[in-house]
Amino acid sequence: MPSMNHLLELEGVSREQVATILDLAREFKAVSQRRIKKVPTLRGITVVLFFIEPSTRTRLSFEVAAKRLSADTLSFTASSSSLSKGETLLDTARNLMAMKPDVVVLRHFASGACHFLARSIPAAIVNAGDGAHEHPTQGLLDMFTMREHKGSLDKLEVAVVGDIRHSRVARSNIQGLLTMGARVRVAGPRTMLPPMLDRLGVRVFDRIEPAIEGADVVMMLRIQKERMGNDLFPSDREYARVFGLDATRLGLAKPDAIVMHPGPMNRGVEITPDVADCGRSVILEQVENGVAVRMAVLYLLSAHLLEG
Repeated sequence: MPSMNHLLELEGVSREQVATILDLAREFKAVSQRRIKKVPTLRGITVVLFFIEPSTRTRLSFEVAAKRLSADTLSFTASSSSLSKGETLLDTARNLMAMKPDVVVLRHFASGACHFLARSIPAAIVNAGDGAHEHPTQGLLDMFTMREHKGSLDKLEVAVVGDIRHSRVARSNIQGLLTMGARVRVAGPRTMLPPMLDRLGVRVFDRIEPAIEGADVVMMLRIQKERMGNDLFPSDREYARVFGLDATRLGLAKPDAIVMHPGPMNRGVEITPDVADCGRSVILEQVENGVAVRMAVLYLLSAHLLEG
């Protein structure tokens, strides 16, 4: 495995590194399917879950992953820390380091916060989502899920639909999928498409129908209202009418296409309930696979400490 001191983004992560993480995640998924879902692999390693932004799936997934590897965990949020009293991110992190953690999993509302922390403290940093920048473990678990269903990511036709402009999930998926040889299409209202997106090598549409036609994977994204300034679309109802995924539109994709969503879903807005719960939906599998992928990431970032 090529050296990895941190996992801050998927941009720049090699094909070999991605493949190694996905292969290892497959082994760790088998652990989660045992009656006793625990191995002593990271005994003696301390993992801090440092979540400044709200999270359900990602925070719990990292906590379960760390505990299944027998690591010790410390978990806190901004509202329960001295950040709510005016302490800076750096001072909070330095105080954490006095407790000698090995890995810090950070979710923060500011893009680049994880890079800042990686330059400032000696622990391994995992980006659990920084602003509208990236969410690398979400991209990895999405690719893992696709690979489980499709066998390979190479030449896979993947459509990502929704609020591309504000989505860190979209950025990580685009970077990772292109690295692994997939073909990516994105679609959304023009106000939700970042400029010069086509320079990354993706096909860009301002309508959902041509984007999902013939796709192997259809990934729907929610509208990131918390990151918007002014309203960028008329209403939820109008968005659902023009860009929502329903059974009719899903029929444009390949017959064996899978439906994905990173969550949380807004049912009836970007996806109809019948599609979210249909047999082609792998949304809950994404949650399950998130534990295995995060086990792999925590292990790889801690391996050199165990060897020492």
